[in-house]
Amino acid sequence: MKRKLSCEEKKAKKVSFLKKNGLSLVGGFVFFLFLVSSSGTAMAVPSFARQTGLSCSACHTVFPELTSFGRQFKLNGYTLTGIKTINQTKVKKDGKKSAILNLLSISPISAMFQTGITHVNKTIPGTQNNNVEFPQQMSLFYGGQITPHIGAFIQITLDDESGTIGMDNTDIRYSNHSNGKIPFTYGLTLNNNPTVQDVWNTTAAWGYPYTASGVAPTPGAGPIIENLGGMVAGLGGYGLLNNLFYFEFTGYGTAQLGAALPPDASVAGVIKGIAPYWRFALQHQWTKTYLEAGTYGMSANMFPMGVSGLADKYADFAFDLQYEYMFSKGQFTLHTTYITEKQTLNATHKAGDSQNLSNKLNTFKCDGSVFLKAGVNFTLGYFNTTGTADNVLYAPADMEGSRAGTPNSSGILAQFDYLPWANTKISLQYVAYSKFNGAKTNYDGSGRKASDNNSIYLQLWFLF
Repeated sequence: MKRKLSCEEKKAKKVSFLKKNGLSLVGGFVFFLFLVSSSGTAMAVPSFARQTGLSCSACHTVFPELTSFGRQFKLNGYTLTGIKTINQTKVKKDGKKSAILNLLSISPISAMFQTGITHVNKTIPGTQNNNVEFPQQMSLFYGGQITPHIGAFIQITLDDESGTIGMDNTDIRYSNHSNGKIPFTYGLTLNNNPTVQDVWNTTAAWGYPYTASGVAPTPGAGPIIENLGGMVAGLGGYGLLNNLFYFEFTGYGTAQLGAALPPDASVAGVIKGIAPYWRFALQHQWTKTYLEAGTYGMSANMFPMGVSGLADKYADFAFDLQYEYMFSKGQFTLHTTYITEKQTLNATHKAGDSQNLSNKLNTFKCDGSVFLKAGVNFTLGYFNTTGTADNVLYAPADMEGSRAGTPNSSGILAQFDYLPWANTKISLQYVAYSKFNGAKTNYDGSGRKASDNNSIYLQLWFLF
C-alpha cells in the first residue's frame, strides 16, 4: 500500500524498511528485484483448474482463500490430476512396474492481471492524488504436477514501478503418503518466502488483505518473518498426521536477486548461516465448522552490511487461529495472528543506527468475512503494531518518520468483493488509521495526521 516511487527511490525504500528493523541504511540497491510480492498478494491460479478438471470453487471460497480440499491439494504437492497424462514405466528387480514419467498432456500455465485506483485522504506532499496502477501487477504461473510426486507453484511477475520481470512467490514440493493404519502425508518444500508454503490464510504470504494499494502510505515497521519474500531460499520437511497434527521445519539462507553471488561487502541484509523456521498446527473438520490453531516462528542472524563483523539477531514467535462456519448460502471465516519479535541489534547499535541494543516489536491482526454464494464477500479487519521506543530507529521524517520514536500503528480495514465469475474479482477497500507511526496527530513531526493516510482503493483482479 505504499505510494509510488521512482526506481531510485524504491531502492532506498527497501533499505529504509530494513533500518527500521535494525539493519543498515547502506546497500539498498541489492533489493532492486524484490517484486510486488511484498504487498502480500496471494494467488489462486487456473493452472490447477485445468489440471484437475475442477472449478476454482473446489479449492477456494473467495480466491485465494483455501477450502479444506484446497489445503489437501497443496499439501499433496499440487499433483492431483483429472486429465490425460503421458506415462512411462520401468520394471524393477522384483518385477513390479514403477512410473518414471507422468507428464501432463497440456502445460499448466496461467496468467494474472491486477489494476486499481487509489484515493488518499490527504494528498502526499509533492505528488498527485487518485493514482491509477495499470497494471498494478501482471504475472505468469506454472502451477501443477511435474512428476508423480512433485508439483510446483512458480510465479513470474512484472514490477510496475521498475518495469522489470523477475521471480515472485515460488513453492516446489515433493509429497507422499505412508501405508500405515493412521493416515500420514509427508513431503519436502523448496520455496523463496517464509510462510508461502503454508496452507492457512493467517500467515504473511497468504493473509488478509490479499491485495492492497501500491500507492497509499503504510507504517514502516514489521517483523522480519513477513519481509523476506524474494530475498531467501529455504528447504524443509513437513508432515500431516491423521489429518489432525501438522508440523514443519525449514531452513532459510540468503538468495537475493541482483546482488553479488556469493554475497560480499556490497550486499546488505545477508542471513548469517541458516535461519530456522518452524510451524505446528492442530486442525479439525466437523460437518459445518472447521478450526485450526497453531504456532510458527523464525530465528535469524543478519549482517547489516557485508558478511563479516557483528550480526543483528531476530527471534519471531507467532500464534494463529482460523475458524470457518458453512451455512446454506455461504460461509463465515475468521483469521487472527499475533507475532512478537525480539531484536538484539548488535551491529546496528554499535554503528549508532539504534538507540537501544534490544527492542521488541508486536503485531496483531484479525479479520472476519462473510461470503455469499451469489458471489459477494464482506470483510472487516483490525490491525495493531506496538514496539519499544527508539528515537534513532524511528526518527522524525516527512511522511514516513515517527515524532514519538515508536512504530505504534493501528486501524481498521474494510473490504467488499464481488465475483461476477469464479476467476474475476472486483474489490473496494477502505483503510482507516487511528494511529500511524506512534501518534494520532503530527505523527511525523511535520504536521501530518494518521487519518490523512486513510485510503480508498478500487481494484479489478482476474486470472485466466
